[in-house]
Amino acid sequence: MAQLLNRIFLILVITGYSAILLSEKGFSEETAASSKVGQSEKTSDAQQKIPVVKKPVLVPGTGNVIKNGADTFEDENWKWYHRHPKSSREQDERMRSPLGKSNNGLWFEGPKRGTPDVVKRVELPAAGLEGSTHGLLVATLRAGIPGRVTYRMMQDDLIFNMSKAAGRGLSVADNPSVVTRVYLPPFAQWEQRNGASFGFRCGCTTHAIITGKKHPDKGDFGVEEYWPGMFICFEPGDGKEKSDSAHLRVRGDRRGRGMRGPTITEKDLGWWTLGMSFSRDGKVHYFASPGVEDLSMNDHLTSQNPYGYRTEWVKTFFYNVCSQDDGKTWSTPWVIDDPKTFFVRRQNMAKSSRRSQR
Repeated sequence: MAQLLNRIFLILVITGYSAILLSEKGFSEETAASSKVGQSEKTSDAQQKIPVVKKPVLVPGTGNVIKNGADTFEDENWKWYHRHPKSSREQDERMRSPLGKSNNGLWFEGPKRGTPDVVKRVELPAAGLEGSTHGLLVATLRAGIPGRVTYRMMQDDLIFNMSKAAGRGLSVADNPSVVTRVYLPPFAQWEQRNGASFGFRCGCTTHAIITGKKHPDKGDFGVEEYWPGMFICFEPGDGKEKSDSAHLRVRGDRRGRGMRGPTITEKDLGWWTLGMSFSRDGKVHYFASPGVEDLSMNDHLTSQNPYGYRTEWVKTFFYNVCSQDDGKTWSTPWVIDDPKTFFVRRQNMAKSSRRSQR
């Protein structure tokens, strides 16, 4: 009897002990699981609350202004010399020299398409940059081949003479950038045509397969030219429910396609600041903002390798003025002001400069 009682007691003790162990193990697993869920929920909440911050890129206007790399149009003697008939090499393979140019040597007629019919120093249409009173009016009527009309959208080019400031151009190793102001007039003054009306672009080169249709080395590996930039495009309203508007169009993505930027409504008209920068990794960074204030990361539109290229050199910047080339309809009148070219001095150049000053 005593042996039987001892066995029962031993079984109870063992069973109870096992139950306690199982209970503690279960509690431990549940607590751990609960803790993991709690941590996961907290982590998820934290991830959701973290704001998305743009990776900083080179903001146009960073660094120093290049000597002879800017124009204020404040000189009362500023003049443009037309050399008609203008060039139209792109349309009929005729470059009609000599090309038009400004008397300060900073601007010249585009040999591919010719220069706008009006290039004139004028008083600013509205208050702009502090201390600025004059800008440059550019507009065109006959944007195609002299003496002919094409009834198609054509464009004229006003090109900045970068060779006066930087010889063969600016290496992306110097982090170059360009900034300009442009005045967008009331929509009633715009050419009533859907599409591109004004362009701010840069001439760039890289090493790649040459694609130019008439280039003698087409298909070979060599120096390839391309022209990234931004266009201001007009969208006429219907006079009823849809109002006139415009938008920025960036050229371009890795395949060279245009990308739609911000929409511009009537209340957004007036001065705008446009800028492009070129970083050492070969990317092009596009910026735009209403007003005349300096650009910041808040004004960053996109960063691209247009056509899949890595930019190596920036040769110049230029303006496009577009019209429907019907011989009777003027383009939108554009006023530009204070274009400037910047670069970031390389450390070895800065050290060399300091040594030379001693």
